[in-house]
Amino acid sequence: MPVYADRAAIELMMFATGILLELRRATDSPAVYLDETADKQALRAEELAGRIEWPGADVPSVCVLDTGVNRAHVLLEPVLAGEDLHAIEGDWGTDDHHDHGTAMAGMAAHGDLTAALGDKEKRVLIHRIESVKMLPPDGADPNDPSSYGSITQAAVSLPEIRQPERKRVFCMAVTNDGVSGARPSTWSSAIDQAAAASMPGDDENSPRRLFVVSIGNTAAFMQMADWRGYDAYPAEDPAQAWNAITVGGYTDLDQIKGKGYEDWSCFAAVGELSPYSRTSVGWAPRRGPIKPELVLEAGNRAISPSRREVITLDSLGLLTTGRELDRFPLVAFQATSAATAEAARMAARLSATFPDRWPETIRALMIHSAEYTAPMSAAFAAEPQLRNRYQIARRFGYGVPDFDRAAASARDHLALIAQAEIQPYRLKGRRYKECHYYRLPLPDAVLEQLGNELVSLKITLSYFVDPSPGFSANVDPLRYQSFGLRFDLRRRGETVTNFKKRVNVAEREGANGAPIHPDDNGWLLGPDSMSAGSLHCDTWTGPAVNLLGRDMLCIKPVGGWWRDRAAADIVSRKTRYAMVVTLKAPRTDIDLYTPISIRIKPPIEVEGTVPIPT
Repeated sequence: MPVYADRAAIELMMFATGILLELRRATDSPAVYLDETADKQALRAEELAGRIEWPGADVPSVCVLDTGVNRAHVLLEPVLAGEDLHAIEGDWGTDDHHDHGTAMAGMAAHGDLTAALGDKEKRVLIHRIESVKMLPPDGADPNDPSSYGSITQAAVSLPEIRQPERKRVFCMAVTNDGVSGARPSTWSSAIDQAAAASMPGDDENSPRRLFVVSIGNTAAFMQMADWRGYDAYPAEDPAQAWNAITVGGYTDLDQIKGKGYEDWSCFAAVGELSPYSRTSVGWAPRRGPIKPELVLEAGNRAISPSRREVITLDSLGLLTTGRELDRFPLVAFQATSAATAEAARMAARLSATFPDRWPETIRALMIHSAEYTAPMSAAFAAEPQLRNRYQIARRFGYGVPDFDRAAASARDHLALIAQAEIQPYRLKGRRYKECHYYRLPLPDAVLEQLGNELVSLKITLSYFVDPSPGFSANVDPLRYQSFGLRFDLRRRGETVTNFKKRVNVAEREGANGAPIHPDDNGWLLGPDSMSAGSLHCDTWTGPAVNLLGRDMLCIKPVGGWWRDRAAADIVSRKTRYAMVVTLKAPRTDIDLYTPISIRIKPPIEVEGTVPIPT
């Protein structure tokens, strides 16, 4: 396991755990394998393929929407059947004409191959790969930008027609080059429609769909004088799609290898934003969702000793499968494409591990598992103003996700998961219909035992909206979304009655306004960060005793175009959401799991609805 730490942290880890067998300097680098001959690379790939337990056909897949895939690669053929290769146009063929699609497929299947090629461990794959060639080959007519949305929806339909029962995650690292995603577009709206199962041809039996898309890459530059800073490169269309997981890049890579580069340094420090990643800082505040939601490894770049030149080195990238098997069976891979493929891989693995979880829930689990690196956390800590923190979130999203955190609930990091249906509106008076209340099983005795020690309560809410087309929808988030949901936590010292009156207008008598009850400043982002989007995540941090009595959570509707329609079948529609709640204590000797697990049997009750399994 590669670990980045200073000497003191390593010594403390050795003393505190007593489980370390060996420590050595990490020497794995893509450059080691890329410097070898093609024959040697092929032998390494075959050796790795022999150590893999390959999946059957009845597992989830990552469907790569790209330039096609060369499935003849020994690391791809067992997880990519010939009938799972598709193309928008029949005369395009399904082969990869550009290298990008095969590299994406390898990353989506295996992740970074650097570590896998360097060990002898057995590896188990629990998902497959599908491919739709949606970019035309050389010599064919280019796609019309005004048709990107319809082309993407057509690409979605092809594998679903061939394998309608298979669960899949759609992965797309293609963007509209140079076009900002500051407002919804026909392309991003088409993705939102597909995710919400409301695209043309969909009906009540059509599946909700999970999309993982790239935020886009910064402009290529070779001189530091040309670097304008991350925020000068806005997220590219269709990264603004509300229902998609948009992926940016960070980096942990800082080991430069190669003769002649001994005096060169890294562009980004460990844990910082990758030099390839874009941000949404320049978008109009409160008009667009926080993008990206996640950042994953996208590689680093190198700067010359004079601090003038900037170059890309293989040792500061990742390793994946290459299209040209006779020349480059292994290739370097960087930028947000690599990060997007890795995120889609995580989503498919979660879907395979938890087959009963909705796409909305898989998205919630991924975002909920994300944590900030030390430099990211320092940026938030240095900014006390919540509104200014929104700009930081538009660079880093909600942090770096982790499969183990998403899949497991440890003793001191307990997750509660809910999947529920809700009817946001009713026709009579066009009033709000349902408001869900959850009683959180917070362990009062443990909170009292912890006293003033800091704990963190993290809440993630995920749902898919049906977009409304039209100019006004591009300006007003409440008119773009079919409905909206928000979460609210009972405040310290607030009675249950007043809490319900404050969050739910239906609980108030007559024309009385909402009771005023001040909140503390324990939230990382605060409620105003949820002004747009269909994914909301925030963390409350404070003394454990300040959570006493704050055991009620509300999921409430806000405005959307469903509410403003006259037809009863639209106003009265039901929809669904997923919620994840985590209580985290820094002390590993405190058992949160046992007292909470006792309290959640039977399942947590949602007042006014059926019990929700946890």
